[in-house]
Amino acid sequence: MKDWLDEIKWNSDGLVPAIAQDHKTGRVLMMAWMNRESLALTASEQRAIYWSRSRGKLWRKGEESGHVQKLHEMRLDCDADVIILMVEQLGHIACHTGRESCFYRVHEDGQWKIVDPVLKDPDAIYSAGH
Repeated sequence: MKDWLDEIKWNSDGLVPAIAQDHKTGRVLMMAWMNRESLALTASEQRAIYWSRSRGKLWRKGEESGHVQKLHEMRLDCDADVIILMVEQLGHIACHTGRESCFYRVHEDGQWKIVDPVLKDPDAIYSAGH
């Protein structure tokens, strides 16, 4: 039997982009990278686990903030090079800026306009004991 992870077209760094969407509203919450291990763990633990390129290690979404992403469904695109995670975003904050989504800027009149409010101050999210 073919390993489902072998069907993915990993990039030259062994990563695949993963887009997290709210499973109820369909809103795009964030994009991050996954490696083979993080994708396998996401499937087995039923929560979003990414690969942090800056830290060079697994990143269990919510491990510092408490804003865990519970997995409802995973999808692979037609080219097998992008993953979509349909998630329940605990705490309703996906972005490290304290917003619901990382996509909170809209292009208007030749500039990026912030259109989503900060729901919780990032300093309060990432302080000890969150």
